Amino acid sequence: MTIKCTNKVALIGTGFVGSSYAFALLNQGIAHELVLIDMNKDKADGDARDLSHGLAFASPMKIHAGDYSDCQDADLVVITAGANQKPGETRLDLVEKNIKIFKGIVDEVMASGFNGIFLVATNPVDILTYATWKFSGLPKERVIGSGTILDTARLRYLVGEHFDIDTRNIHAYIMGEHGDTEFPVWSHTTIGASHLSELIDMENEDIQNKLDEIFLNVRDAAYHIIERKGATYYGIAMGLARITRAIFNNENSILTVSSLLQGEYGQDDVYIGVPAIINREGVRKVVELPLNEKERQQFEHSSGTLKKVMENAFS
Repeated sequence: MTIKCTNKVALIGTGFVGSSYAFALLNQGIAHELVLIDMNKDKADGDARDLSHGLAFASPMKIHAGDYSDCQDADLVVITAGANQKPGETRLDLVEKNIKIFKGIVDEVMASGFNGIFLVATNPVDILTYATWKFSGLPKERVIGSGTILDTARLRYLVGEHFDIDTRNIHAYIMGEHGDTEFPVWSHTTIGASHLSELIDMENEDIQNKLDEIFLNVRDAAYHIIERKGATYYGIAMGLARITRAIFNNENSILTVSSLLQGEYGQDDVYIGVPAIINREGVRKVVELPLNEKERQQFEHSSGTLKKVMENAFS
């Protein structure tokens, strides 16, 4: 008798990000089944074999290469395929070529009878998550982008490093586009139970300069890594694994992901990085933080930038 696996992930794209995500799933025991789909079938098969050889050291998981038909009974389809960001390119430079790629991918997935949740990581992630939602016809709750989950993790790491406090005790958010117009929400940054403003003088020029420096290192982190090693993949793979765990475990965790706004933060019809409650159904709810005036302006600017790109891309 064959027992149907649950918590099945279909991963589309076995490049640096995809294979790192698969490795994170295996190490953390998040999924019960993982199917690897790639235009390069040999690469997908090789990864499946390589990962399977580590099962003696991990939790049970069925790992195999497959094709789009395997998406039919998947709980989660994760897309990491697409053209990569090159040195000197912004994430928004990738729009045109990746939208064409995504149309083909999403059409194939939906033709399989898929009715689960999409998780998109390919850049520009906000635009491509919107495209996935449009192409798939699925409810907005079930189409999620990795958004600013990695930027938020980078911010927490650097703030923790500055104050010499465990990253996991830093609570802070990067919101907006996963890209050059993102911004830090200092008004909601806490260390343990203490608000940042209780620990430092936020009006002090030297301290403000240090906070600006921390944010710039967050915003430009990908550029620095791409210059040094050609691509970023470990951090985002861990972020995707975190979102996957929140979905499969029905956690109702608050994560900064790319979600469709329909009136929240005064914005409409745009996917953008915001804190959202994630559970087995996908996005349960967008969390609306009360932003200060500067942050509201930054959010409007970031949303406007994405909307201009979308108008050109979908016109």
